[in-house]
Amino acid sequence: MTDRSTEDSSTEDTGPKLLSGGNPQVPKGEGDGPVQAYIAAMPGWKQAVGQRLDELIVRTVPEVHKAVKWNQPFYGLEHEGWFLAFRCYTNYVQVQFFRGSSLDPVPPKASKHEEVRYLDIRETDELDTDQLRSWIEQAGRLPGEKM
Repeated sequence: MTDRSTEDSSTEDTGPKLLSGGNPQVPKGEGDGPVQAYIAAMPGWKQAVGQRLDELIVRTVPEVHKAVKWNQPFYGLEHEGWFLAFRCYTNYVQVQFFRGSSLDPVPPKASKHEEVRYLDIRETDELDTDQLRSWIEQAGRLPGEKM
């Protein structure tokens, strides 16, 4: 029988630390587990966006390989590189298409990297799921980034 009076309640898990902008700091790792840990740690309304993105990516590219690197989920095809990642910022979730300049139409936000394009999703945005699915499908067919 355990004496609960001697258990230390000060070691309660407070969850992952949020970096500036509210991006969760989670351990890097390969596979669905680390990605789900990242999504679970996304603050507030951003968590639902993360879940929706993950589900849409998996439905669109069923053979997708997942990982968490640099405190963000990455999606790609095993041995072929990464085609997409997302992360939290203060007022939006940013989806990064690594070969975004090759997508039709090109996602709206430019990057300092010529090929990379972004889609920023804010709390009040109506997400165009058909367009997003098209970009994911196109991105999954392009050569991935090796990182």
